[in-house]
Amino acid sequence: MRNRILQALRATLAAPRAWISALLVVAAISISGCKIYQSIGKSVGGFVHPVSGHDFVHIPNDDWDPKNALIYFYRPHSQWAADEIESPSVYIDDKHYFNFRNDSFTWLEVSPGERHINMRRPLLGLEGMGSFALSMIVDATLKVEPGRIYYLRYSEVSQPDQVHPDMDSEHPLAQGDLQWVTRDYAMGPEEIVTTRFLNADLLAPNHAATSIVEINEDTDYERALAALEEERELEIERLKAQGLYNESPWYWPFGSSEPLEADRKIEELEAAYADLEEERERQEELESGGWWFF
Repeated sequence: MRNRILQALRATLAAPRAWISALLVVAAISISGCKIYQSIGKSVGGFVHPVSGHDFVHIPNDDWDPKNALIYFYRPHSQWAADEIESPSVYIDDKHYFNFRNDSFTWLEVSPGERHINMRRPLLGLEGMGSFALSMIVDATLKVEPGRIYYLRYSEVSQPDQVHPDMDSEHPLAQGDLQWVTRDYAMGPEEIVTTRFLNADLLAPNHAATSIVEINEDTDYERALAALEEERELEIERLKAQGLYNESPWYWPFGSSEPLEADRKIEELEAAYADLEEERERQEELESGGWWFF
């Protein structure tokens, strides 16, 4: 134990120099244009900075919209996790939200649909670039439904004794260190009820315990648009092969072929997203008290 304490102290004292070196590496890699995965300044582990938030309690029902879904993340206490110098990062739809320290819980309100969840273990805050990951703990998609509450349990030393009944046993979240568990299991002894809130502070900032619905909706729109643009290219190639598509010259504004099915879908998608943005603006006006006219 004495050796572990000495190692932790050395790591803590060396952290500023290590982070400076890591930042230089990030700056150098970013020139290549690849996405860099990193949690520099956020990845401190439970050994250096134990969680100090309040004891577990469900958030009030009024704090989230039942049209969406609620995900609780929790990590029960273990000596392995308590001795951790750096904690793993949690990403939703490829966006970093928090680093998961020992004996903690947090939550996120998310938009219904397929939410991509992955966890990466950092080394001095660096986690990978592009498709390369230093250590990928989980890479999975969870389809969430409106009004449902989900409990995701993370532990390196123990696993649930049963697979969630709504999940295929081969699904990544039915095996490994991060698993979807039932409410009854999560409420059991030594589970989420014994954890403390993963609060954010200067030493371990995070962006959890909030709604990320708008971010999810924007991400879904971007994904759908990119997929339709690919579909459009394939449709054009297919029609060209059949002799049914001729591109109009730049000076002629009228098409010489039948309208593309992909174009119709893109128009519908863009119209739906425009309606969504208008609804957001109306909601912001209501929350701010609206406009006063004199």
